[in-house]
Amino acid sequence: MLELTDVTAGYGPKDPVVRGANLRLAPGTSLGLLGPSGCGKSTLARVSSLLHEPQHGRVVLDGVPVSRWRHHAPRSQRTCVGVVFQQPRTSVDPRLRLRDLIAEPLRAVGRRAEARRATSELSDRVGLGADLLNRRPHEVSDGQLQRACLARALVLRPRLLVCDEMTAMLDASTTAALVGVVEEYRGETGAALLAIGHDRVLLQRWCERTAHWSEITTP
Repeated sequence: MLELTDVTAGYGPKDPVVRGANLRLAPGTSLGLLGPSGCGKSTLARVSSLLHEPQHGRVVLDGVPVSRWRHHAPRSQRTCVGVVFQQPRTSVDPRLRLRDLIAEPLRAVGRRAEARRATSELSDRVGLGADLLNRRPHEVSDGQLQRACLARALVLRPRLLVCDEMTAMLDASTTAALVGVVEEYRGETGAALLAIGHDRVLLQRWCERTAHWSEITTP
């Protein structure tokens, strides 16, 4: 499903954030990746979801090497990965109402006709009341906005979910609810999961196996 081989990535020619990362995630399986704050986990999440081009190394998705990134990536690769980041407010367009935020990926790939039905179904699934869908991000709580971000990540029915500290800013009940949504979706679709975070207890309960950052990267 996802293979990273000797991946080095950063935001400039010097001092890369991620060095020599090696990771393999088989179809339908789940991996919890543990690491301290600032170690480069979010950069690796962006590489894994085709949002950031590495400086070196190889990324393979469904057996096909990735050679283009972000909106340049082939649609078949771009749409098979859904990603949820730690800070929902920095990962959304603040001008969009929640219903449009959820439907945004469908519109980006020309499937506008599905937007109303998919938004309704997914908002119910993530526990987002219909009364909230016309609100903009600044009008809802962090937990409500993260529910919308998870719905957005699921709207194209991806085969791989990347959750980058998805629950770090949430209370225990919201955390349990969103983890439950992810697992229900995986049970229905057989999607793989890469869950990144620093909460060992959560990741060990959530994922089939866990790895520490130091196990997959070069110091």
